[in-house]
Amino acid sequence: MFDLTGKTALVTGATGGIGAEIARVYHKAGATVAISGRKVEALEELAKELGDRVHVLPCDLADRPSVAKLIDEAVKVLGGRLDILVNNAGLTKDNLFMVMKDDQWDDVIAVNLTSTFMLCRAASRHMMRSKTGYGRIINIASVSGVFGNPGQGNYAASKAGMIGMTKSLAREVASRGITANCVAPGFIKTAMTDVLTDKQKGDIAQIIPSQRFGEPLDIAAGCLYLASNEGGYMTGQTLHINGGMAMV
Repeated sequence: MFDLTGKTALVTGATGGIGAEIARVYHKAGATVAISGRKVEALEELAKELGDRVHVLPCDLADRPSVAKLIDEAVKVLGGRLDILVNNAGLTKDNLFMVMKDDQWDDVIAVNLTSTFMLCRAASRHMMRSKTGYGRIINIASVSGVFGNPGQGNYAASKAGMIGMTKSLAREVASRGITANCVAPGFIKTAMTDVLTDKQKGDIAQIIPSQRFGEPLDIAAGCLYLASNEGGYMTGQTLHINGGMAMV
């Protein structure tokens, strides 16, 4: 069950805690994985850890020309086929709505939403042309995109947009055996949450029914299911993994 042997995958944001764990889980399940991100050294370290069946594809998702080439580059190194796309890379530039600068809005939308659109568009075209009857697109959203979060108007908008976009894509490609889903993490132990003080972490944990932050593996496990054959009848959905903080 949940075997990805012979499948190929591209994971963006693979230098972060969640992205790296998704790459590890896919690789362990038998997939050949292309890992992408801005930090080349971190990508190479992850590739060294995984060993075989891994390819490093550096890309800055704020740079449209680079984004436009990423899917073709992935298809090339993956042997002419891309079965699974995970749009995990994300950017935060938090500020209160009334004082948020235009560039804070533009930068977050560009990385979190526009690049996701571009990669989904290119990947779905390839998946349809390949005529394998199999394709998995998984977009990492956020609980903030469902409920909002003070100081994150830009981030919440990007993730809410991602959810709506994914539903539309799912309706367009479902008949071709391609699924498109979101995973919406809650508070996960990553570099993003490491900057919180112990008191902040404790206060947040109190509002989570599980009384703790999640682990990157919790998110990766959901992504493994969605990428598998067993996940083929789920599409247009948002899988909420948040310890019960948001029950949707």
